[in-house]
Amino acid sequence: MSEKNTTRTSLEEAILQRSEDKTDWASLKREQEAGIEPEPEPDEGKFDWSTARVVMPPGKSAISIRLDNDVLDFFRSQGDGYQTKINRALRIYMNAVNEVART
Repeated sequence: MSEKNTTRTSLEEAILQRSEDKTDWASLKREQEAGIEPEPEPDEGKFDWSTARVVMPPGKSAISIRLDNDVLDFFRSQGDGYQTKINRALRIYMNAVNEVART
């Protein structure tokens, strides 16, 4: 994957972006009540598959790791997929350290 196609955000920015909603729900509700079907976006559903590439995720290793109880409790309290969330947090840290090393 090329760097020009990669968007980097901090954890704080990602959390804020996740909650952003650009849909005008009030307008959509008015149209729905009036029986108006929303117009599809002109480019909706179109994709140039000739430029698509398959990118395989890196492999994973089963390891034993010692974590503080409160750290593990926090991630477990987030629900299913807590190991994936721990991995994601470690990846964010790794990328931050690598970014500092490049500068």
